[in-house]
Amino acid sequence: MSFEEELKDFKEFKKNYRFNQLEIVEDELGNLYCEGILLRDEKGYVGESEKWINAGYGNHGTLPKLLSNLFLYEFGFRGFKFNSLEGFFQGIKFKDKDVQKEVFKYSGIPAVSIKAASDYNWQETGMIYWQGEPIKRDSKEYDELVTELYVSAIQNYFYRNALKNCKLPIIHAIGENDKEKTVYTRYEFEEMLNCLREYLAERK
Repeated sequence: MSFEEELKDFKEFKKNYRFNQLEIVEDELGNLYCEGILLRDEKGYVGESEKWINAGYGNHGTLPKLLSNLFLYEFGFRGFKFNSLEGFFQGIKFKDKDVQKEVFKYSGIPAVSIKAASDYNWQETGMIYWQGEPIKRDSKEYDELVTELYVSAIQNYFYRNALKNCKLPIIHAIGENDKEKTVYTRYEFEEMLNCLREYLAERK
């Protein structure tokens, strides 16, 4: 299947996909639970349980790391080479096209840290930039761009198989919930990865 065919196929699948986000509950001591299972205590976050996978670059376990946007996966998107999904999400916070292209090369913790070098605060305007063109963060155009991004990313064999090998619902406990504060919320991230997981499971 070509990329164009898979993008169309996934969009159709996502249109009919119904995502049920797992609830995270906090007790009086500040411990977090998901599906009644401890998710975070004073020792930090739990990466895996028998009911969910908590995607996170710093979490224990293989799948939690592999499912993180920070993990190094090389893939092409709209003529650019990326080394991680996080490179995109940090790159769109830079207005300058050439600088943005450099940010696209980042992965891991450096990809998160590089945002401090931006001279533009997207949160003040609600606008991100793709190659010099402004896009409203909370818009269908942005959602379409991100969908295409993830379909591009699953062209990487290792990322594709990590999602296919994930048999449990994926959560992202450290994710921010407010669209005005993050370019990708916990809900958006979880919905996308779970949708991709189920899409790939049907196309073995």
